[in-house]
Amino acid sequence: MKIVSPMCTGNGAYIVHKRLASHIAGYSVAAYHPYWTLCPPILPLLRGPGAPIIHTTPDHAIFFARKDARLVLTFHNYVLDRPMRSCSTPAQRIHYRTDLRLFTRLALRRADRVTAVSQATARLLRGDLGFAGPIEVVHNGVDIERFQPRSNGFRDSATVRVLFSGNPTRRKGAHWLAAIADGLHPCVRIVITGGLRPHIPSLRHPRIDQLGAVAYPAMPHLYRSVDVLLMPTIREGMSLAVLEAMASGIPVVASDTSSLPELIHHGKGGFLCGVGDVRSMSSAVNTLAEDAELRRRMGEYNRSLVESRFTESKMVDAYGHLFADLSP
Repeated sequence: MKIVSPMCTGNGAYIVHKRLASHIAGYSVAAYHPYWTLCPPILPLLRGPGAPIIHTTPDHAIFFARKDARLVLTFHNYVLDRPMRSCSTPAQRIHYRTDLRLFTRLALRRADRVTAVSQATARLLRGDLGFAGPIEVVHNGVDIERFQPRSNGFRDSATVRVLFSGNPTRRKGAHWLAAIADGLHPCVRIVITGGLRPHIPSLRHPRIDQLGAVAYPAMPHLYRSVDVLLMPTIREGMSLAVLEAMASGIPVVASDTSSLPELIHHGKGGFLCGVGDVRSMSSAVNTLAEDAELRRRMGEYNRSLVESRFTESKMVDAYGHLFADLSP
């Protein structure tokens, strides 16, 4: 069984498909830089000759499709609907409402299988595009051997470190970080990974430390060096950062939106706050900062939940069965 996955680099979806390639025989990722999408007609050069199955994201899938191949789409997120316009640039708004929306519709008409990484993403796809076909929900999974809790169960430090992981964009809620930091106890510091934007001048704040870009292999150690994950996002398909933090035994403070309630059980594995409610987020972080035992209990709950529902092996098995069904 040969499967090719043309994937744009620099995002969580690329990481997921690379993990599939490391576990599924015959699966390979054809990586390309985001700049290639500025000229979509050149994208077919990446789909590779002869692969009977093409697995990719819907945004430019129509350019990789072949008449003699089965097309599998995975929606890792959904950004085409009206509520996303408030956190998009003017250029993105035009892109989402015109060509990207058209490309997505064309890909759905051509697809042999459609999957989504969360129930929330599947609902958005049905509600906004009116897609009535079957959608198989395959949750993202995390490598629970790579991402593990600290061996002693707690971090011995007077400073509580709160991690914001991902591209510091408006969609991720990065523009609220300074206001959240303003409401934190003096013992709390927010540490930020840079993603594709190593340093953001607008995020200079006495309680915010910018780490710059952190290589993915270094992320397990980073999770074990912090106490809380902060995710003030506006929209998530199925956050790898949240899954990795949960597997690392860390409580999460996040927005009560999209797929996050599917991962974070409020009051058990962390706290869910209203989107943009910086006071509630500061208060939730402070509650965790004041109580090391609460952090430990919530972290253990999260680890157990990931082990039972969101492992990488479950994700690989689900895609493996899907591809086997499509094989000639």
